[in-house]
Amino acid sequence: MPVYSEKRRLSYTSEQLFNLVIAVDKYPEFLPWCVESRITKQEENVFYADLVIGYKMIRERFSSKVTLKNSEHVHVEYLKGPMKYLSNHWRFISEPDGSCIVDFYVEFEFKNRFFQRLMGVFFSEIVRRMVTAFEIRAKELYD
Repeated sequence: MPVYSEKRRLSYTSEQLFNLVIAVDKYPEFLPWCVESRITKQEENVFYADLVIGYKMIRERFSSKVTLKNSEHVHVEYLKGPMKYLSNHWRFISEPDGSCIVDFYVEFEFKNRFFQRLMGVFFSEIVRRMVTAFEIRAKELYD
């Protein structure tokens, strides 16, 4: 099962980065391969979202439950789509100088073995590009 984990120190507040990550409806504006996203239901500290990820002729819809814990933690649970399993979290650790350590983690398994093997080859690079897209978006919004 592919796993990717990364920590980055960014010069933005934990609240700014938290707000960036939970703005799921804005993902197609900056996130590679995200062609559609929407929040389908919202409760107090939980919302449900659909994302369509596409590349060339391939399009896959993912449904997930997103749980918010203060402005420090976003946990994503996979509900429906081409995966067998997906676990993802973002943690935002405030630093005394006003910056933030972003702790990102994702682990997944596709139902389709072909996709699983294909993603295993490119997985780290794809996720690295996606995390970098959030960093670039933060610069656009907050610098």
